[in-house]
Amino acid sequence: MKILVVGGTGFLGAELVRQAAAHGHVVAATYFTRPGAAAEAGWRSLDVRDRADVARLVAEVAPDVVVNAAYVQSDWVTTAVGAANVAVETAGVRLVQVSSDAVFSGAAVTYAEDAVPDPDSPYGAAKAAAEVAAQTVNPTAVIARTSLIIGDGGSPHEALVHTLASGDRPGILFTDDVRCPVHVADLAAGLLELADSGRAGVHHLAGTDALSRYELGLLIARRDGIDPARLPSGTRADAGLAGRRDVRLDCGLTQRHLKTRLRGAREFLSGE
Repeated sequence: MKILVVGGTGFLGAELVRQAAAHGHVVAATYFTRPGAAAEAGWRSLDVRDRADVARLVAEVAPDVVVNAAYVQSDWVTTAVGAANVAVETAGVRLVQVSSDAVFSGAAVTYAEDAVPDPDSPYGAAKAAAEVAAQTVNPTAVIARTSLIIGDGGSPHEALVHTLASGDRPGILFTDDVRCPVHVADLAAGLLELADSGRAGVHHLAGTDALSRYELGLLIARRDGIDPARLPSGTRADAGLAGRRDVRLDCGLTQRHLKTRLRGAREFLSGE
């Protein structure tokens, strides 16, 4: 396949590029400020906020599959309007839109693929809008919701654990903010598997373990030889935020259709 990874310089995007190229696909990937490091990809500049720029790139690349992993958490236009631009300009092309568990408030705690989004944050609302745009324009699109993405040292949450433990920045890891972390390699493999399938609609790709951000931090610290006692912990209320937030993606239906196994964080961080 000829695969276009939109947002190819991000943590997930870079892994998508690596795996797609390793499987023999022709890979084009986009960047906003500077190209990524992977020599296997044909790097293309793109501003997803500019529909004409999206149209130009899609016409030049002529991809068989587009995986949209581009977002800026604090920017509605990039996350929501950008996704709509990608969806419109790739109508008739296989589309995988990466979404997030942020589309849910946590009121129900556990969410299956048919759960109706009820975002309570601007980022969650932007991701929910991106889902609607993708499905409206391209009914065969895959909407792939995921959770905290962890790797072998390169993710933002792993970097946060290190900086908090070193005292280089203030902050706490919440004991009452629960997610289902996924390994970036598992997520990328699952996304590429869905891209090469005939499946459509909403799919959940998250890990099997529900952990608080603090519990996740402890696992990362132990793996990396950091004294867990150095990690500051507290509640969302301690940080002046709304109370407990517990969002668990039920991935059972999706997992039954995937060869890729979505591991839990206890397994991929500590071998349990």
